[in-house]
Amino acid sequence: MHPLYEEFISYLNHADKENCVRFVFSHLDRADLDIVTLYKELLKPAQNEKACRDDQQKLCIWEEHLRTSIVRTIIECCYPYLIREREHLFGQTFKGKAVVLCPPGESHEIGARMVADFFTLSGFQSYFIGANTPQDDIIDAIKYTRPAYVAISITTAFNLVAVGNAFQNILGLKTAIPFQVILGGQACQQNLSICHRLGADLVLQTFEEIHDLSENQPDVIS
Repeated sequence: MHPLYEEFISYLNHADKENCVRFVFSHLDRADLDIVTLYKELLKPAQNEKACRDDQQKLCIWEEHLRTSIVRTIIECCYPYLIREREHLFGQTFKGKAVVLCPPGESHEIGARMVADFFTLSGFQSYFIGANTPQDDIIDAIKYTRPAYVAISITTAFNLVAVGNAFQNILGLKTAIPFQVILGGQACQQNLSICHRLGADLVLQTFEEIHDLSENQPDVIS
């Protein structure tokens, strides 16, 4: 566990948005915390930690939503730090484009939002197109951006079945646009074989795995 986690989660457990934000950015400003560590060792564990007992779940869904809202605010406010880190590593060049999304029916987007930032930190021009993205919009985004990678985050296991038709239509674009499809998220972590059977080129879960993709990509001048 990261040494900053306990203090951070104490603010989050009390829905203290102001101190959550102040705490995170004080450490980013002092450079004793970076974006990847923040996401992996503070925000992700905090999202996975239950705010309620099992017998209280129906009574405190609003608390889960509040926690997610605070985490989302932190992520959005991180953008200037994110760009500074990317430019320090890659300057004005890119390793290609990446479209990151949640499929139809999937409303949990925080993990996908972090993945989009991981692509940015790995030198890609990333396009995060949100949760519960309609199939036609996914297709349009791929046609317009012509990415090297399309990353799909699935948190709820039920959506592994529901995503089937949309996924096949995405794969159908590969005959005209040379991209690879990446699946990830909690549902894939728990059902790895299903994600491979859907036809994914890659099933990834970590920043390090995403960063490794940039090693084989030529630089593209912005």
